[in-house]
Amino acid sequence: MSSVGLLLLCGIFLGVAPAHAAGDAVTIDATVDGTPVGEDELLLDPSGSSRITVTVHNGTDTVRHVKTIRLSGTALALTFFSYDTTVPFDVPAKESVTRGFVLDLGQLGTQATGLLPTELEVLDTNRDVIASIGVTGDVRGSLWSVYGVFGLAVFGLTLLAWTGALFALARRRLPANRWQRAMRFLPAGVGTGLVAVISLSVLRVMAPSPAAEIPFILGAAAAAFALGYLTPHPDADDLRPPPTDPESTQRITRPLPGGVA
Repeated sequence: MSSVGLLLLCGIFLGVAPAHAAGDAVTIDATVDGTPVGEDELLLDPSGSSRITVTVHNGTDTVRHVKTIRLSGTALALTFFSYDTTVPFDVPAKESVTRGFVLDLGQLGTQATGLLPTELEVLDTNRDVIASIGVTGDVRGSLWSVYGVFGLAVFGLTLLAWTGALFALARRRLPANRWQRAMRFLPAGVGTGLVAVISLSVLRVMAPSPAAEIPFILGAAAAAFALGYLTPHPDADDLRPPPTDPESTQRITRPLPGGVA
């Protein structure tokens, strides 16, 4: 559980992309079923198809060759759905070109549910991203989707981590060293933060952006670490082997070689 939490936490930090300058660059505007992308939450309903219109603004001095338009959703630095549509066209220098297409979202219900950071990207012939625009997607999927099952799995691992730590505390089997006791509780804290982030996303309260993920996970991890550090020290009597009852022991006399007792 600790390795999974640390990997996800590293992915969250690495997933914070730097901002790009807007001047003399390629930018895009897009609408989904007439709703501008980037202003409000974008409704993604798996029960039907969506009409996507993309306008590419080429502010550079060279022609840009667009091949693919991608719609994807991520959480905790993991991609849970991605749709690539081949729409080849060229955008001349200092001009704008608009293209539209219909995207079938029928499989989205089995991939994700809740609020997820969603990105619409334009890719060139080498599948490099030319430009992108981000929005919070409201996915009306199933709890048993990949994202929902992922959340349930994290909840189960977190429950096991807490059960193991608290059971060791109740049985006075925690290490005598305070730092070791704190590390015993740390995985449970990381898991609690992940569960909180995923739950708020599935319940459509808040999308799991890095600005929200990091405080939740670090806060829960710090609280669990402090709890483990402040747990009572095991009694010295609990660490000693149980005393031996003299009456339960019996002296056994063995004859020496030569028949001498």
